[in-house]
Amino acid sequence: MIHGLMRIPSSSEKVPGIVVLPGAGVTKEGQQEFASDLADMGYATITIDQRNLGVVDLEKDLELFEEGKENFEYTMVYDALMAAEVLRDQKEVDPEKIAMLGISNGGRFAIIATALDPKIKGVIGISTSGYGTGSIDKSKVDGNVYIFYRSIDPDTYIATISPRKVIMFHASNDTTVPYSMAENTFELAREPKAMYTINGSAHGYDISAKEELEKELSIVLG
Repeated sequence: MIHGLMRIPSSSEKVPGIVVLPGAGVTKEGQQEFASDLADMGYATITIDQRNLGVVDLEKDLELFEEGKENFEYTMVYDALMAAEVLRDQKEVDPEKIAMLGISNGGRFAIIATALDPKIKGVIGISTSGYGTGSIDKSKVDGNVYIFYRSIDPDTYIATISPRKVIMFHASNDTTVPYSMAENTFELAREPKAMYTINGSAHGYDISAKEELEKELSIVLG
């Protein structure tokens, strides 16, 4: 069982909804200022406490994978998919207009979840990227290791989101997730797609991107 906070703006009509996946170590409460901004734009949100607060232990997850057991990486994707279902069940929300939005590590799960659920209208990734596992030389690693790492890498999935839109926001000098990694992931996405470069080193949502974010959400969920 995981917990979430929901915001639904007052409206005489059904409103679009957004699943918000925080970055590693960030609680649902810590993301509410951003969720409030989204509500002001007219969007319902559900922000969840991801398992382990989005922190991953790749070695432990690989161990579970090799034992044939479910690992946390997979269950965090399932949680994102279930959060979308919860939004769809709300009478105030238009079930046909749901998007995924993830920040940092949450963006990785948002991309994978969007690829897996064709009902999701599009994905917004903020300060996020894939892992670049496509460059691994398969001949130099154990087969199970390669399969596992490819299975948790958003780079593996992002091209399949098309014709739904992929939108990314990334600071040019982000010291947590290098801009070059975000560029590589964006290149793998197919049209329609858009990437916005934020000046500075901020990691996470930057209020300076609000206008562009609002514009893109209106396209995806309009």
